[in-house]
Formats: sequence, C-alpha cells, structure tokens
Amino acid sequence: MGRRLVPLTLDNLQDLPKRCRSCVFWELDPVSGEAAVNEGTSAPEKEAWISAVLLDWGSCGRVVYVDDVPVGYVLYAPPAYVPRSTAFPTSPVSPDAVQLMTAFIVPGYQGQGLGRVMVQTVAKDLLRRGFKAIEAFGDARWKEPACVLPADHLLAVGFKTVRQHPTHPRLRLELRSTLSWKEDVEMALDRLLGAVQKEPALRPL
Repeated sequence: MGRRLVPLTLDNLQDLPKRCRSCVFWELDPVSGEAAVNEGTSAPEKEAWISAVLLDWGSCGRVVYVDDVPVGYVLYAPPAYVPRSTAFPTSPVSPDAVQLMTAFIVPGYQGQGLGRVMVQTVAKDLLRRGFKAIEAFGDARWKEPACVLPADHLLAVGFKTVRQHPTHPRLRLELRSTLSWKEDVEMALDRLLGAVQKEPALRPL
C-alpha cells in the first residue's frame, strides 16, 4: 500500500471531499461566510484563502493518498489566518500554537495508522517552523459530524483543556508528544478524524 502525504495547494484542492472544497466555515468570519454561501462565492473564497496563506505563511494542510487515491486531509494555520476563531468564547489561541481547523479520513481507510502518520507529519512541519503546540476548539456537545471537532475525541488523542467552556472548550496538544504515540492513541485518532463530516456544512455557532 503506497502512502503519500502531500502539502495542500490549489492544484490538489479538488482531491478534498466535494463539499470541503468550498466550505469556508473557518476561513471567513461568520458574517462573511454566510454571505459567501448565499452568494455562491464560497469556492473562490476558499481558493483565495489557501493561496494567500501559502504565499504569506506557507503550507497550511496535508492531503493523504493511498495508492494515488485521496483518502483524507488536515487543515491548520496560525489563528491570525482563521477569522472564525475569534468568534469562539474561548479564543484566542495561544501565540506559540497553530490552530487545527479540521481533519478527515474516509471510513474505509480508518484504523490503518493514517491518522497518526498525518498528525505526526504536521507536528514535524510545525516543530521545524518553531511552533510548540496545536490548539483546537472542541464541540463539547457534539452529536453529528460538523466542522468543529468533538471535544471528547480530542481529549482521547492527547489534547488537554486549556480553557473550559460548556460548549466550545479550547484544547492543546504539545507537538513533541505526537512523535511517540502509542497504538491506543493511534486508534483514538482514527476515530477522531473519522468523526469529521465528509462534506462539512457552514453552520452558526
């Protein structure tokens, strides 16, 4: 089984699940995001966001391929590039951290260690760039797939709560800890990434 983890660019954006290619939940603030959806401009807005982040900051995601079939992805960036993050009651993300925006592995490929490989690849990338941690806003009342990752699953893969909230706690994962994950964490990570909606829709907080 050939595995490849490729930086996300405009050239491989089409390899994300169809709805994810135009989802701007994280990339725009709530008002602009709703307007983009209503006006049918979310796809070009997504492309513009990726292009701007690539030019200004560098790689902001990874696409996972198995035998040249796209089977998952992860998206991340410093919070300054993630307008939606300021809408959360537990913001801001710590200055030494990058925000994990969203991630996904298709069901047929879960349980094969791809989640671990994906996040470890991101960890190595961010450590090399001088960051110490990944932070994410969790959904403490998660019931169905959405753009915000379930808080319980984030905790299961090693994230720790840094700011409590009944709905959207902010959680943190020290990057160095990801480089020596055990099998049980790997399984939990696959469950976490598999819980993300294949075609996430923009929804209000």
